Amino acid sequence: MLQSIRDRSASWGAKIIIGAVVVAMALFGAESLVGLLGGNDGDAAAKVNGEPIPRQQLELEVQRAIRSGQVPPEQERELRSQMLDSLISEQLLTQYAEQGGLHLSESQIDQLIVNLPEFQSQDGKFSQELFRNRLSSAGFTPLAFRDQLRADMKRRQLQQGLAVSEFTLESEERRLAALQRQTRSFRHHVLTVDDLESLPEASDEELQAYYEAHVDDYQRPEQVKLAYVVLDREQMAEQADVSEQALRDAWNAEAADADRRVSHIMVQFGDQRTREEAEARLEQVNQRLADGDSFDDLAAEYSDDTSTSGEGGDLGVISRGFFGDAFDEAAFSLGEGQVSDIVETDNGLHLIKVTELDRPSFEESRDRLARQVAREQVSSDFDDRAQRLIDESFAAEDLQSVAQDLGLERETSDWVSRENVSGVLAEPGVMRRAFTPDVLEEGFNSEVIELDEDRRMVLRVLDHREATTLPLEEVRPQVAEAVQERMTREALKDEADRLIEALRSGESPTIDWQRTEGLNRQGDAQPVVDAAFRLPHPEEDETVFGRAVDGQRVVLIALDEVTEGQVDEQSEAFVARMAQQLRSQAAVNGLLGYLREQAEIERF
Repeated sequence: MLQSIRDRSASWGAKIIIGAVVVAMALFGAESLVGLLGGNDGDAAAKVNGEPIPRQQLELEVQRAIRSGQVPPEQERELRSQMLDSLISEQLLTQYAEQGGLHLSESQIDQLIVNLPEFQSQDGKFSQELFRNRLSSAGFTPLAFRDQLRADMKRRQLQQGLAVSEFTLESEERRLAALQRQTRSFRHHVLTVDDLESLPEASDEELQAYYEAHVDDYQRPEQVKLAYVVLDREQMAEQADVSEQALRDAWNAEAADADRRVSHIMVQFGDQRTREEAEARLEQVNQRLADGDSFDDLAAEYSDDTSTSGEGGDLGVISRGFFGDAFDEAAFSLGEGQVSDIVETDNGLHLIKVTELDRPSFEESRDRLARQVAREQVSSDFDDRAQRLIDESFAAEDLQSVAQDLGLERETSDWVSRENVSGVLAEPGVMRRAFTPDVLEEGFNSEVIELDEDRRMVLRVLDHREATTLPLEEVRPQVAEAVQERMTREALKDEADRLIEALRSGESPTIDWQRTEGLNRQGDAQPVVDAAFRLPHPEEDETVFGRAVDGQRVVLIALDEVTEGQVDEQSEAFVARMAQQLRSQAAVNGLLGYLREQAEIERF
């Protein structure tokens, strides 16, 4: 087994020389904690050694990536495949770690959780309420989160163990540093179809051969055409009529929870005065306030809180919970400029004045409040219509009547498959419902699908076709284009080889060279640069010729000069770190490759 892993890691040196100095890699990122891990074997995207990977888990990860803007929706199919590969790799590493006896105790998991900053309050302490709320919003139960965290940490233990087992010799570091410093000066020329005497033409036999060799590229998956309706609370809210008074009421209601700037006059009692005497002192303050005296002046004269009395009793901006329940109840019941009745706390008796409400103006809040009030206005109607959607779609023989009764739009799709969908049909669980026997085979409306707290959906299959291999005649244009591109690229490579042979023989064909001086390995990692650094050193004043294939382009390269470059200790230390990281990553990749070879992996 260890030799198999080593064999898979053998190319680490080349990876360092070609690409390591370009990108600063992070060997071990934070593992992605995936929620909603429920599911059953019948709804699995894959099985790894008999253990299922729920399709819902896969779909959730795909939608998170798309919504985050990391991946455009048109690349969803490719993304789904990559995500599934990643989940399979995680499953393999977890299984291997567990078979190797890696273990985390319950107390270790507890310690990890309480130390996660995501679950800590502003004072840096673990908050049970924050823990529950954040797990809930991410779709976790506490038990599911603990299980996922345990699996993540086992994988990390395994990866770190492999990482520390790898090392780089000093001689290797010196050699890599020299390669890092090296610069090359060369000329290059891009060959185009204009350099060809004629464009190659593909025969029917070549098209047939290419089609047969790439028949997997022309598979059409099982597909359906769908009709569906969506009940959307946000759309209902957009049509709601919100009055100016309702907005004002909502804005005023928010004042009860808004942070506020407060001042106070505090009178203590105990050793120097009784409670009755303290209360009488504050009654004097109240009378003088009624007579028009300034709160600031009275704070300076009467308040026992010497830290604030000189500043008019100013306590700054406070949030609920700063000074206890009694203080909060009084302070957060006041409007701006109002003074409370006498309030008793552990420190003494207080008069509290709200000097400022810390919140946006009404105009700044208008749009947000309009959305909030509109949602509240339609909430009851939304719940009623959601229940009617459940009742009517269950009994209806189509969706058009349901849409009309509820004032919804019945929408239809073109042919879609489980994986090749977009928009609302790509939401988790939607296509799974479309392919259930009741909907697909019996022709019933689906159960109501709860997309999120604001949207409900029902769908119906209009048409269905099985998976099949598309015949050549149907995909002939795509096949012809692919064959033409390949034949053109091969013709350009042949032309490049002919020119290289002529140049090596001392001939001087007409070539419009572009020159690049002193390029180092920290430039863009592209095929032309890669090829230029792979060519052998020129001897004496000779030029070394080569070519690079960059997509559909073929580029001639004439390497004229190689220089050793200047010593850069910081850069060389970076290369040494990258070498160690790539060795470690190669060890992990080697293990994964071995595990994949040995595993029983089923994709559905």
